[in-house]
Amino acid sequence: QVQLVESGGGLVQAGGSLRLSCVVSGGTFSSDAVGWFRQAPGKEREFVAAISRWSGGSTKYADSVKGRFTIARDNAKNTAYLQMNSLKPEDTAVYYCNRDPVLHRILEEYPTLDSWGQGTQVMVSS
Repeated sequence: QVQLVESGGGLVQAGGSLRLSCVVSGGTFSSDAVGWFRQAPGKEREFVAAISRWSGGSTKYADSVKGRFTIARDNAKNTAYLQMNSLKPEDTAVYYCNRDPVLHRILEEYPTLDSWGQGTQVMVSS
C-alpha cells in the first residue's frame, strides 16, 4: 500500500515562499511520475505541477503557477518537493501529492488516482 505524507505548509504573507515536501513509501518511487495538486475551499482539486520519473526529468506546470513554483524530486529519499515563491492569496489551499507510473494519469486523470495523503495547508495572507 502506497502512503504519501505531505508537509511544509503554513501561513505566509503575499510575496513569501514555502517549500513543500512529499515522502512516498510502499511503492517504487523511482519508477513513478509525481504530481502536486491543490484544493481550495469550495473548489475541486486542481493540478499544480508534475515531474517525470527521473530526478531532473521533464516538468509540467499549471499556467497559474508557471514561473513561481518549481517541482523537484530526490529518488534516493523517496521525496518530492514543491518550491513556491511569490505566493499570492489565491494560492491558499490544501496541497496534495500523488504518484503514478504513467505521467499522463498525473496530468489528465488525477481524480482517479488512489492513495491520497492528508495534504498540507497553505495560507497566504494579503
